Amino acid sequence: VQLQASGGGLVQPGGSLTLSCLASGSIFSIHAMRWYRQAPGKQRELVAAITSPGSLNYADSVKGRFTISRDNAKNTVYLQMNSLKPEDTAVYYCNADIRRYSDDTYRYEYWGQGTLVTVSS
Repeated sequence: VQLQASGGGLVQPGGSLTLSCLASGSIFSIHAMRWYRQAPGKQRELVAAITSPGSLNYADSVKGRFTISRDNAKNTVYLQMNSLKPEDTAVYYCNADIRRYSDDTYRYEYWGQGTLVTVSS
């Protein structure tokens, strides 16, 4: 199983970006999907999460500006980021809990490789 994140880049303050993360490989079902970020010199933090039924959770710092969504048919999670601020600059990582086989109820945790978002004028 692999998670492939994309969509990062350089954007001016106040701008928008949409990140995507595609899960591929031997997948039976995908449960929670999340976006984390890690800024230089800081610890990795949870930005947003979405469960398979669609429950949402956001960090206080991004509420009202970021939207997480998923397309289960495409095994993809998105992060729409609006009103970006310089403090949003970080490497963004996707994360997912995945059942690999129908006869195995264990949910394996996988990480994507990270995509850099830089907010600067």
